[in-house]
Amino acid sequence: MARPAVVTSPEDAEGYSAPRVIVPEGKGWRQCWSYVGPGFLVAIAYIDPANFESDLKAGAAYKYTLLWALLLASLAGLFIQSLSANLGIVTGKHLAQHCRLEYPWALNFVLWLIAELNIIASDIPQVVGTAFALNLLFHIPLWAGVLITGCSTLLLLALERFGARPLEALMALLVLLIAGCFVAEMVKALQPSDVGELFKGMVVPQLKDLGALAVAISILGATVMPHNLFLHSALVLSRKHAGTTRAIRTATHYSLLELALALFISVIINVAIIAVAGTVCNSASLPPGAAEACANISISNAYVLLKDVLGGWAGTLFGVALLASGQSSTVTGTYAGQYVMQGFLELRISTWLRNFITRLVAIVPALLVALLFGAKGASLLIILCS
Repeated sequence: MARPAVVTSPEDAEGYSAPRVIVPEGKGWRQCWSYVGPGFLVAIAYIDPANFESDLKAGAAYKYTLLWALLLASLAGLFIQSLSANLGIVTGKHLAQHCRLEYPWALNFVLWLIAELNIIASDIPQVVGTAFALNLLFHIPLWAGVLITGCSTLLLLALERFGARPLEALMALLVLLIAGCFVAEMVKALQPSDVGELFKGMVVPQLKDLGALAVAISILGATVMPHNLFLHSALVLSRKHAGTTRAIRTATHYSLLELALALFISVIINVAIIAVAGTVCNSASLPPGAAEACANISISNAYVLLKDVLGGWAGTLFGVALLASGQSSTVTGTYAGQYVMQGFLELRISTWLRNFITRLVAIVPALLVALLFGAKGASLLIILCS
């Protein structure tokens, strides 16, 4: 299938200056394919290390009974994200730009500050999660992993110079890699007798105690990410269509379909994480040492737990998935920060400098915690920021 052409002219999409994808005229798969990409970058926020942490705790403590909360949060995310995408498609400006144009300076500054703090709070778990993955797979110290993550993120963001397509393709491949890792683990862990209970957890709302309520809230908080609204409304500007009413309707239609597909894959990943943790930690034949690990499960010890219970390959797959999740989510988090700073403040500074500033504000606290408090402190930081 031929690759969609790109164009560098930003005249009808003020908030997007990188080379843009030209949407072909007419109907068919070529036109549909040209819209594939933004939804996968958005879906990464649904499978970042903070979601891993929440899913592991939900599965270990309550098995499959909180799967309904995950599905509800994902449906809410689909609705909210579709509104964000439509805003960008219809108006040609992203959400941060609209805030700057609609609100007085003081309120606009407050909104910018809140958005930046949210991005920092979302970005820290992603940086720490990637550092954990590097430590698990390659025995790199956490503090060094934090620094490597910052540098690698800036290198990956350089792909934007070549247009939206290369970065979108890389992020989509990482999403599929994460899905492959966890689906393989779920197939290994699940027993035939667990399938009925799994589906029951998806459709029957249950809250066994206040602890379950707290975990359900953490799932919601880790799934519906405010910075994604700014990001999605900007990413859809990377598509250049005819600008007619019909073209705009077509764009909103394909954008929704692509988003639904990407979020469906993210749901499969989150269900698989909860299912694996729920099956392993609620097994009648769980070894005594593993039971203690389940009681305090986190992304820092899940690698060892899965390795001991399911086999060495399971621990490796978890590490690979965590690395892919952390690295991809740091890219999209920095991307969102770029649009927030550009849209609210209308700063005319170079892209690399904006990315460097956004990266720095997440790396510094993560680096300090890794140096001062080690793995336990870093794991607690993920929970607090979620």
